Amino acid sequence: MSIRGPKLKVFVGVMAIICIALGIYLNFFYSRGFVKTTATIVSMEEVEDPADNEKREFPVVEYTVDGKTYTERLDESGPNDRIGKTVKVLYDPENPGVVHSGSGLSVYVLALGIAMLAFTIISSIREKKSQEQARILRQERGRQSYAPSMQGDERELYFLTDLGTPKYGHRLEDADRHVLYEAKMTKFTLTQPFGFDFIDHEHGTVTPHLVGHNEESEWSTLLIDNHYTFELNGEDIWKHLKKNGITVESRYDSGNGRLVGMHYNILRDGVEIAQAETTSRYPHEEDEAQHKVAGAIPAPGFYRVWTDEANLDLLFMTLVAFARSGAGDSRGGNYGAIVGTLKDGLKR
Repeated sequence: MSIRGPKLKVFVGVMAIICIALGIYLNFFYSRGFVKTTATIVSMEEVEDPADNEKREFPVVEYTVDGKTYTERLDESGPNDRIGKTVKVLYDPENPGVVHSGSGLSVYVLALGIAMLAFTIISSIREKKSQEQARILRQERGRQSYAPSMQGDERELYFLTDLGTPKYGHRLEDADRHVLYEAKMTKFTLTQPFGFDFIDHEHGTVTPHLVGHNEESEWSTLLIDNHYTFELNGEDIWKHLKKNGITVESRYDSGNGRLVGMHYNILRDGVEIAQAETTSRYPHEEDEAQHKVAGAIPAPGFYRVWTDEANLDLLFMTLVAFARSGAGDSRGGNYGAIVGTLKDGLKR
C-alpha cells in the first residue's frame, strides 16, 4: 500500500513523535548521572543484528576509572571507527562497567523528530490555505455549485485518462475528438491535494478543485466492504456526489467484443443522465480497430459514455471519481456492483 497524501502526513507525524520521545529519553534519561571520559578502540567485535540477521561490527573500547581499566563493547558504531582511535564515552560512576557511546546521535534523533513534526504542521497549514484559495476562486468565477441538469441531444462520448506522467488528467471527447470537458493538473505534490482546473469548453468556464490522493481500505471480508476514495476540496468524493444528487447503479458486464468490465447507470436526483462502460485505452471505434487485442480489454479510467445531459460538469466529476478511485460503486466499495450484477442476471 502506497503512503501518500494524508497517509504520508500521518506516517511522518507518528515517526516524529517516536523520534522526539526517543530523543528526549536518550538525551535526558538514558545516561542521567553518567560521566564522560576518553576511551580507545582496541578491537572491533562482529555481532549479528536480530532485526535483519546481518552482522555488524561494534567497537570494543578500553578506558580507565579510578586507576582500574575496563574493556567493554559500545552500543553504537560509526563509519570511522577503527582500532587505535580515541572516542568519548559515558560510564556509570556507580558501575563503571556500564558504558554508552558519547557520539551524540541522540541529539540528531531529537532534531529529526522536531523537523518531521514541523513538516507535518506546515503541510497541514498549506493544505488549509490551498483549500481556502480554491474556494475563493470558485466563488469569484461563479461555479461554487454545479450547473442545473438540462437535456439535449443524445450523444456518444469518450472519457480518457492521461497516462505516463505524474501530472495525469482526464478529458471527455466527442466522436470527432473535440475535447468537451477536461481536468488539467496544475499542482503536483506528495503530501497535499493536487490542484486541478476543470475546464468546460462548451460553456467557456474554468473551475479550480483540489483533488486528494487515493485512499484505500482493503478488508477482503464478506462482512466489511473495501473502500476506495479520495477527497475533493477536503470532502470525501462519494459524500460530495451524494450531496449533489448523484446515485449510480453499477454492474459487471461484457459485450461489444470486450471482456468483463464495469457498466454504470448514472442518475441525478433519481433521473438517469448517462450510461457508461469501461473500454480499452482506445475508446474511439477506429482506434479499437487498429488495436484489436487491446480493444477487448477494459482499462481503468477509460469509458464510453452515452448521455443527453447538456451540462457535463457533474457527470464529468462522477466519471473522475470512478477513474481515480477504482471503486466499483458510488459508495466507494465493490458490493454495490456485485449486487447489481446479480440483479441483472436474475432479470435476464
